[in-house]
Amino acid sequence: MSINAYRWMMKGVKEPLVKQEFTATAGPGEVVVAVAGCGVCHTDLGFYYDGVRTNSELPLALGHEISGRVVAAGEGAADWMDKAVIIPAVMPCGECDLCKRGKGTICRAQKMPGNDIQGGFASHIVVPARDLCPVDETKLAASGLQLADISVVADAVTTPYQAVHQAGVGNGDLAIVIGVGGVGGYCVQMARAFGATVIAIDIDQAKLDAIAEHGAAATFNAMEIGGRDLKKAISAFAKEQGLRRTEWFIFECSGSKPGQETAYGLMVHGSTLSVVGFTMDKVDIRLSNLMAFHARALGNWGCLPEHYPAALDLVLAGKVELAPFVEQRPLEQINEVFAAVHDRKMSKRAILVP
Repeated sequence: MSINAYRWMMKGVKEPLVKQEFTATAGPGEVVVAVAGCGVCHTDLGFYYDGVRTNSELPLALGHEISGRVVAAGEGAADWMDKAVIIPAVMPCGECDLCKRGKGTICRAQKMPGNDIQGGFASHIVVPARDLCPVDETKLAASGLQLADISVVADAVTTPYQAVHQAGVGNGDLAIVIGVGGVGGYCVQMARAFGATVIAIDIDQAKLDAIAEHGAAATFNAMEIGGRDLKKAISAFAKEQGLRRTEWFIFECSGSKPGQETAYGLMVHGSTLSVVGFTMDKVDIRLSNLMAFHARALGNWGCLPEHYPAALDLVLAGKVELAPFVEQRPLEQINEVFAAVHDRKMSKRAILVP
């Protein structure tokens, strides 16, 4: 079954995105998903404004935070018909040695919408069926969320889920999140859901005030306090709260040079530093601190599809809140929305709706 569809294509850096019609057809093992919503991520802006190269040649539809409904299925995928789904932002092949050993995040044949294949800023998208995350629509309705709203689970929620999960955060731990816009805000909520007391650090006081109402036990504005004074203040907070002053879990989500240097400077004995944000900038650090503190540093690329159901359950149960942090906008306004997000004129994560 083929479906008439359209998508907004990136033809070059900073060139206006243009609408293109195409025919969406599901091959063997594939489905066509009618897009309910697609979140605008800073990765998209990196491709569009900063010249970060996509794996697929241009023109290309961006967008990798996608929810929708299966409207056509190829051979072997018929069981997905009419189901509400979230499409993982990173889809491992499932067949290679890495995948078979549980290392799908570094699968060399993985597919990312809006990077390796056509993305979700479209009316429809064709994707492999194997990694789809089904959505319980009864729970969705009870949560007060729309299918479009949970598109951000595909990256902004699941990425910090995997970061918190792989770091090993648990009850009684102290977690520090640097950069609490987008992914970082959900990282605060996720670490709290795993049982940690969470400190939020940012340079935007409005973001700090917002996250203080959604999981952060304490906030620090890095424009007002930094370096050793910031580390001392966090240590004092830990002492006051009866928390350990060792083994902190530090999540760098700002994707900025100052944020990454701040994160590294907060290491204490037994720390776990998780790098979640991305920047092209280089940072100056003394790598020997990892040895001296017997600490560890972890990277985090996306999230394995098998973790999506657990992350979605936290959202639908209200343990991770989406509604205060998302805003739906018509897909036809994509060029205006990209500009607004790039110019920091939107305080909430934009979700484009066809």
